[in-house]
Amino acid sequence: MGNKLLIATRNSGKIREFSRMLSELSTDIVFEIVGLDDLGIDIEVEETGSTFEENAVLKARQYAEASGEVALADDSGLVVDALSGAPGVLSARYGGDGLDDQGRVNLLLENMLDVPGWQRSARFVAVIALAGPGVPDGLVTSEGAIEGAITHEPIGHDGFGYDPVFWIPRRAKTTAQMSAAEKDAISHRGRALRRMSGTFKVLFSS
Repeated sequence: MGNKLLIATRNSGKIREFSRMLSELSTDIVFEIVGLDDLGIDIEVEETGSTFEENAVLKARQYAEASGEVALADDSGLVVDALSGAPGVLSARYGGDGLDDQGRVNLLLENMLDVPGWQRSARFVAVIALAGPGVPDGLVTSEGAIEGAITHEPIGHDGFGYDPVFWIPRRAKTTAQMSAAEKDAISHRGRALRRMSGTFKVLFSS
């Protein structure tokens, strides 16, 4: 087996997050984490799926084929009940390509301007797909979710994406107010990743 694990994204925040969480899985798991840019992979896999799982699988398979390495891809997003599940699979492209993270947060808050607090329930959902050499049956997927609510304004300065407006009631704070360790312990990606720990041990145990 190779000792490289390709995190199939150009999002530096996600790469840092996955690197932290993977380092906590087991001291017996040994691999070098690389991103798409580290391997000079310039193809862009189109996320044409209608579900998080479909998009994660598309990316994992195509980037594994392009790199020859084991590729980990995720598709994740924010599901807001009052918006009939939006932004959902379009979370990273909510409002179009011209918006950055802050612009997407602002658009979300505008679209929920008249939604009262008790109707602002939401969840972060992540599906992780692992594909490439040695992966059991060629593909393994895992899903994780965390329940919360959308605040009326951004709170906190850490994290990325929708973290400043995603409120965790039992913690009485947004995910943008949490330390990295606190967020990793409860996050949708953290939960999905831990459910896949057995596969990592098969692939990369020293």
